[in-house]
Amino acid sequence: VSFLQFTYSAVSSLPIPNHAVSVPSPVSPSHLRLAGDKRKHYEGRVEVYYNGEWGTVCDDDFSIHAANILCRELGYVEAVSWSPSSKYGKGEGRIWLDNVHCSGQERTLAQCKSNGFGVSDCKHSEDVGVVCNQRRIPGFKFISSFTNSVESLNVQVEEVRIRAISSQRKRVPITEGYLEVKDRGKWRQICNEEWTEMNNRVICGMYGFPGEKGYNTKVYKLLAKRRKKNYWDFGVNCTGNEASLHGCKLGRKVELKGNTTCEKGMPVVVSCVPGRAFAPSHAQGFSKAYRVEQPLVRLRGGANIGDGRVEVLKNGEWGTVCDDNWNLKAASVVCRELGFGSAKEALAGGRLGQGMGPVHMNEVECSGFEKSLTECYFNRDALGCSHEEDAAVRCNVPAMGFQNKLRLSGGRNPFEGRVEVLVEKNDSLVWGTVCSDSWGTMEATVVCRQLGLGFASNAFQETWYWPGDVRADDVVMSGVRCSGTEMTLAQCLHHGKHLHCPRGGGRFAAGVSCSESAPDLVLNAQVVEHTTYLEDRPMYILQCANEEHCLSSSAATATPSSYRRLMRFSSQIHNNGQSDFRPRAAHNSWVWHDCHRHYHSMEVFTHYDLLSLNGTKVAEGHKASFCLEDTQCEEGIEKRYECANFGQQGITVSCWDTYRHDIDCQWIDVTDVVPGDFIFQVVINPNYEVAESDYTNNIMKCRCRYDGHRIWTYNCHIGERLDDNSGDYWLQQY
Repeated sequence: VSFLQFTYSAVSSLPIPNHAVSVPSPVSPSHLRLAGDKRKHYEGRVEVYYNGEWGTVCDDDFSIHAANILCRELGYVEAVSWSPSSKYGKGEGRIWLDNVHCSGQERTLAQCKSNGFGVSDCKHSEDVGVVCNQRRIPGFKFISSFTNSVESLNVQVEEVRIRAISSQRKRVPITEGYLEVKDRGKWRQICNEEWTEMNNRVICGMYGFPGEKGYNTKVYKLLAKRRKKNYWDFGVNCTGNEASLHGCKLGRKVELKGNTTCEKGMPVVVSCVPGRAFAPSHAQGFSKAYRVEQPLVRLRGGANIGDGRVEVLKNGEWGTVCDDNWNLKAASVVCRELGFGSAKEALAGGRLGQGMGPVHMNEVECSGFEKSLTECYFNRDALGCSHEEDAAVRCNVPAMGFQNKLRLSGGRNPFEGRVEVLVEKNDSLVWGTVCSDSWGTMEATVVCRQLGLGFASNAFQETWYWPGDVRADDVVMSGVRCSGTEMTLAQCLHHGKHLHCPRGGGRFAAGVSCSESAPDLVLNAQVVEHTTYLEDRPMYILQCANEEHCLSSSAATATPSSYRRLMRFSSQIHNNGQSDFRPRAAHNSWVWHDCHRHYHSMEVFTHYDLLSLNGTKVAEGHKASFCLEDTQCEEGIEKRYECANFGQQGITVSCWDTYRHDIDCQWIDVTDVVPGDFIFQVVINPNYEVAESDYTNNIMKCRCRYDGHRIWTYNCHIGERLDDNSGDYWLQQY
């Protein structure tokens, strides 16, 4: 049976990315993989992609040196062991490598001595397997692996498109039209005589739409009669679970008989339902857009729209999904549930950052047709699963043309530059700059997302060092305020036609720099809960803290012999992201505080607040980052930042910084607080001074009770928490 390989596009005025697969040399880490049944993501049968197909490696002369090299190529710190005799099942196809000799100094498996590719006297009962240390190499840049199973491409189609009829060609996104394939340089239609709903489902999914719907057949039949048809000579047979048409089988060969071809049918027409985020509310025909009524699943930590770590809601608390058995079927259920199309990738091993809190689901098994991930079979027992195994997805999203309305100009590379937007002015489209007043990290985050350039690295309010197009110097957008969740800069609050920019554009135009990775700070809520206590401290030893405004306002008139009542606690702040957290201020601009005899790299690193139950602030505190360093790291990770001797400050990936309860300003002054019940809140990086991959987990809240003599904190949690029991019902089914 032959399979199809396609690239695909929609017909509109938007530029179309080419998704064609090219066959590389075997030395790239993206062309090694671990395969087999009943395995973790860091273990399995060794497979190599060469000459257009996957094959295995024989266990003859294989050693721990070879295993170490292979694991490092795949992004793991080292190998734990290797296994002969097809421990992970017998592979299929060719045995590409035999008698592999590695000294341990090689950088890739392909550099080791062997018989040469395809020269082997082994059987698949000798397929070698490895177990890697599940610790990832810090900063390892993952390259997407081949996710399809194409081995025999007897029929190759150059491109696929949905060709909208003239009345709908200006719609964005294009959701309906004739399905056409490009074969031997010509666009051809597909006969619908054996076309199925499953085929429609796959087409819509690969274009970023969660569902399909009916269409007005009379219009298309009438148009088909008027138009000369050029049918493709094959049908298509999809199961409905394929991520795109290249995974479908070829259907029956169509007999081409000129005008009588497909006599009982007509060209295939596809009509898709867009997700709510991609459906213009004012346009007719979008009223039935797919809507998530009660979200029990969400994505976090992804750089681009439709990417992220999968999190599910249980007992009012968000938790992650273990990657055991995680595959494209389950990933596609998540993507469609959230209003995207099918999944492009099902990612394992915490590839899009590690979550915090519980692991709610393990060994997820989906048919692919469930409405929600919570309807799939899963194991509630997550013993043995850590956040290093958090599952993630990359979803197909509609072609919206967002990148065409924004550009970066004058930068040293494509990831930085002055922000220029395309607007309509006097009935023509012109490029112009964005006013930098109030321009910050949130606005930069939206720009980088809109351009598909990852996360924001920095936001700039002066760009004289990036000479852009002088014809685009005029300010065309001002007063921009973003929440950070918008898909485009135009969706942010801004002044509209009534511009106001006292500083003007030119050298003061807004700019950004983007990055493929970002840090992600998360506070350990349990440490806070377990270390909270009260201390009465005399004013005469709090003078330095008072100078740094760490006490309440009443301390200004307090006598040196009086006491302040302090609510003390420890903070353990983890970097769960994919790059180090560094202060924005340069080393030479840190502020020296003579009283405490230290530098502040960030004047406000955390906010501490005591709130009434209705949210009114009754006491507050703050902490400057006088020392951001790696207090401790996970096993196998080296500390990189130390504050001693005016050293570099920061928090390395997979490390954490601990502010102990007994240091100055690590408190809230509750001297003037009357006893009662409160909410204790901690916010990290509150001014968004440093860009992160996820700000929703920067906030921690606890319930707090103060009786005038003692204080208790309980029910501490990260982010927003639902107090009702939504999210419980689906777990009670199993």
